[in-house]
Amino acid sequence: MTTWIFLRGLTREAAHWGGFPAVFQRAMPAARILTPDLPGNGQRHREASPASVAGMVAACRAEVARQGIATPVHLLAMSLGAMVAIEWARVAPAEVAACVLINTSVRPFSPFYQRLRPHNHTTLLRLALAPGSPQDAEQAILRMTSNHVQAHDPVIQDWAAARTQRPVSVANALRQLVAAARFTAPAVAPIPQVLLLASQHDRLVDSRCSQALAHAWHCPLAMHPTAGHDLPLDDPGWVADQVQRWRGNDAAAS
Repeated sequence: MTTWIFLRGLTREAAHWGGFPAVFQRAMPAARILTPDLPGNGQRHREASPASVAGMVAACRAEVARQGIATPVHLLAMSLGAMVAIEWARVAPAEVAACVLINTSVRPFSPFYQRLRPHNHTTLLRLALAPGSPQDAEQAILRMTSNHVQAHDPVIQDWAAARTQRPVSVANALRQLVAAARFTAPAVAPIPQVLLLASQHDRLVDSRCSQALAHAWHCPLAMHPTAGHDLPLDDPGWVADQVQRWRGNDAAAS
C-alpha cells in the first residue's frame, strides 16, 4: 500500500480538503491517505506555527515517526504545503518517493508580484488581523481561491465551523506568512519524481510560477483551464486523474 500525505496551505487544515480525499481514493484504491495538520492549524491550532518552512518539515517528520508510518511516502500538497513538501524532499529525499505540487510559488523562480497577486494583499491582511465573522472570512477566502464560487456555497458552513472550533491565531497566521515569504526552493528538483499541477486562471497565485518551476526543474506540468487556486475544490476529479495517469505512466516505464 502506497502512503499519500496531503498538505494544505496557509492557515488551512485537514477539513479544507473536503471531499477530495474520497475522490482520490476512488482513483487510487490502493492508496493510504493521511491529512495531517501543520502546527498552528486544525487539530494543532493551539501550537505555535514555526516561522520557517524547515520547522514545519521537522514537525511533519516527527509526526510520521511518532505514528510509525513507513517511508518513503508520497506527498500531495498545495500552496504553503507545497513548500513544505519541497523542503521535506530536499532534506530527506529517502523519505519521499514522489511529490505532487499544486499551485505553488517559490523563490528564486518567480517575482513576488506573481507569487501573490497584488490585488489580494488587502484582503489577506484583513483576514489575518480582523477577519470578522467566520462566515464572512470564509466567503472572502472562497472568492479568492475558487473560480466556481456559487457551486461551492455549501462548503462555507463547513469551513466556518472549522474556523470556529479550531481558530488559527493572528500570531500563527503571521508566522506562516513569514515562513512562506522567506522560503527559497533548491535550484534543481530535490527528487526525480515531481508533478506540478496549476490553474491557468488562478487569481491568488500567478500560474506562471508553476511554469517557471517546471522549466527550471524539467518536470511535467498539467494546467487546468478554468479552476481557481483551490484546484482540489474546483475540480477534484481532474487532480486525481492527473496523478493516476502520472503514477501509472511512471510504473509502466520502470
